[in-house]
Amino acid sequence: MVSVLRLCLALLFLLFPLSIAQAACPGKEITEGVYNAPFCVPKEVKRIVTLDPLITLGLLIELKAPVVATPYMAIQDAGILEVVNAQKMVDLGNPKEPSLERVAALKPDLIIGSAEGHAPIYEQASKIAPTVFFNHMDWKKYLRQLSVVTGTEGTANEALAAYETRVAAIRDRMKDKDVTVSTVRFAPGRFVVFVDGPAAYAPFAVLHEAGVKRTAYETVTDGTIVKRPDWEELANLDGDVLLYVSASGFESGPDDALEKEVIENPLWQLLPAVQNKRAHRVDRVAWQSFHGIASANRILDDIERYILADR
Repeated sequence: MVSVLRLCLALLFLLFPLSIAQAACPGKEITEGVYNAPFCVPKEVKRIVTLDPLITLGLLIELKAPVVATPYMAIQDAGILEVVNAQKMVDLGNPKEPSLERVAALKPDLIIGSAEGHAPIYEQASKIAPTVFFNHMDWKKYLRQLSVVTGTEGTANEALAAYETRVAAIRDRMKDKDVTVSTVRFAPGRFVVFVDGPAAYAPFAVLHEAGVKRTAYETVTDGTIVKRPDWEELANLDGDVLLYVSASGFESGPDDALEKEVIENPLWQLLPAVQNKRAHRVDRVAWQSFHGIASANRILDDIERYILADR
């Protein structure tokens, strides 16, 4: 009898903390892809602060979420900046060191950031408002996660459905194209190649989903995101079509001079796509400052313009 009583008490103590934890979160919980999981989603969100002015801000705007503040630094898309100014969002300064004093003064219902970039300030931020810092993940999965924490699932599903319809149509057309594609970014003193793989940066994940075939050098099976070839290794970019971005830094002013420096180099002139006049410069904003569905559609525009229409 005593042993049975002890067993019942043990079970009671095991279940009791669980019931307390469940009662502490009246809404949904996110247990995957977030820093310091689980995250309890607030029931009603009317004032959002995002510490990430890139993909997070862009997706939140597309979701029509009530964003009240973000760092202005690093916003490259003129359309995004126009919305930021029109909605009079408060500037939080440097995205790596956002002003938490300004955040606190706004009394937000929710703070959103990046686990990679903002984990050191998690404790401070979470004392101001419910705070969720997301891990790196596929951009579409991230859109869905953001829609859950902001209560905008319907908007997300509608936007994704339209995108899926278009990308499927392009993928079907790509089946008839026997062509490989190389991509590269020019940066001061170096080259950056965003690869096709499980952890691909969003624009290049869109390429993959649209059925675009990259070269062997640009295709990986591990978590690699970028390769940084030197001039000699640039020969590995031997795709039939070459798409390149010239991005010298935050400011676009020096981009043309950087492009001129690269394309006049004899080693660049040796690339097959360059020799066949199938090398094309693409917009740095969509390809390097990806913001969501609108950016994805710009990538699809370039696929139609430079790959599907290619001879």
